[in-house]
Amino acid sequence: MSFISIRGLTAGYGKSVVLRGIDLDVDEGESVAVVGKNGAGKSTLINSFFGGTTLKGGSITVGGVVVDKLPAYAAPKHGVSVSPQGRLILPHLTVQENLLLGAASGRKGHWTLQRVFELFPILLERRQRMGTALSGGQQQMLAVGRALLGNPKVILLDEPTEGLSPVLVDELVATFNKIRDAGTGVLIVEQHLNLVRRTTQRFVVMAKGEIIDRGRTDAIDTEQHRAALAF
Repeated sequence: MSFISIRGLTAGYGKSVVLRGIDLDVDEGESVAVVGKNGAGKSTLINSFFGGTTLKGGSITVGGVVVDKLPAYAAPKHGVSVSPQGRLILPHLTVQENLLLGAASGRKGHWTLQRVFELFPILLERRQRMGTALSGGQQQMLAVGRALLGNPKVILLDEPTEGLSPVLVDELVATFNKIRDAGTGVLIVEQHLNLVRRTTQRFVVMAKGEIIDRGRTDAIDTEQHRAALAF
């Protein structure tokens, strides 16, 4: 059984249904992308892990535990953490204090503050600065590092390249591959297909709240998958 198992997930906000019958698996040490245009339901899928949506049907299982009806802190305690869209860096905390928030779940593992600083040396250099004083790319590193300090089995990355230059995207490619190589699974919600091609093994395409296509990333440029991506 995969570490994350989503079955028949139908969810939304209040009476509005956004997701319809989503099935998706992610295991430790693999990298999976969820791609699709704005409004496809990708971020709603991420929010559903943390009690941010109204569940209409189906389930989200993390490490054998059904978390979709549990409080928001349940998924991190069971091994899933998130680097959210928009990064959500707390402005009144330093870089190091923002990072340490990620350890609140109390999970033990190989992702320590020292190891995060090794992954992102610029954060060590600027650890005493306020988190929002960093550049956009550095704030993204901070958001990822904070999620890693929760020692997840799978980290969720919601639109990590948003607003970043191509050079910074290249840096994130190397980082995400290092995270996967360290044994941490990665679920990336992303529109930047160049990053998806270089960091993931599998992908699914979402449109109007449904998964309309899926496959191996090394085949994403075939005619069949191009048609789904253009939908």
